[in-house]
Amino acid sequence: MAPHTTITVVHEGAVDWLTLNRPERLNALNGTMVRELWDYFSSLESDHSRRVVVMRGAGSAFCAGLDLKAQNDPSSEAAGESAADWGVSLSDLVKKMRACPQPIVCLVHGAACGGGFIFALSSDIRIAGRSAKMNVAFVKLGLSGCELGTSYYLPRMVGLSIASELMMTGRFIHADRAVATGLVSQVVDDDALEAAGREMAADLLLTSPMGLRKTKETLNLAMMSNDVDTIIKLEEHTQMQCMRGPDFEEAMTAFAEKRAPRFRA
Repeated sequence: MAPHTTITVVHEGAVDWLTLNRPERLNALNGTMVRELWDYFSSLESDHSRRVVVMRGAGSAFCAGLDLKAQNDPSSEAAGESAADWGVSLSDLVKKMRACPQPIVCLVHGAACGGGFIFALSSDIRIAGRSAKMNVAFVKLGLSGCELGTSYYLPRMVGLSIASELMMTGRFIHADRAVATGLVSQVVDDDALEAAGREMAADLLLTSPMGLRKTKETLNLAMMSNDVDTIIKLEEHTQMQCMRGPDFEEAMTAFAEKRAPRFRA
């Protein structure tokens, strides 16, 4: 991959620390960032050595959504640029995030608006700093609040009434309400976000590599079905796949020997 200009990726063992890195623009989305994120998440598809992704934003915000100011600034390189010019659609990027085998832990602080909110919704686990404020910005721009999977993810996370409120008004949901509604797993002080991310990543790495990948895959498929019999059959099939792999034998041996398992990537 070419060197990144709008994101940074730091590999720490089996954990990738992915940082949106346009702090001077509150990490607002432009075509370069979308393309770089697409390339990054595409690189994860077959690389099982990277087991967890921790996603965050540099500076004072997670992601303020589309960089509309740059698009309307005649002096900007992005002047007049629309999403159609990016070469990669934001909706395809969202689907790419959901499809990547690695769980994504999203650390949200400051603003997470529009596309930034969608990045949080598309992650598997969300941890909020106390400064976090998230909203469906599309409806404030003369558009529907239903875009990029919002109407799929948000009602499933917080229920129809709260989702309708957020999507129809564009109101912000702040950290305390986000954890009360189940939108995020926990709230910590902003300066404790990295430590919370490390703790979560460490717990995820205690599981078997195949078991972790299959859990994300099965959860994605289960969300698409309302038939419990189908879901149970899917779970049974997944468990049989895991039991035939080396991770299961190592986990059982480690349990019997009262030691930590030594999984292969």
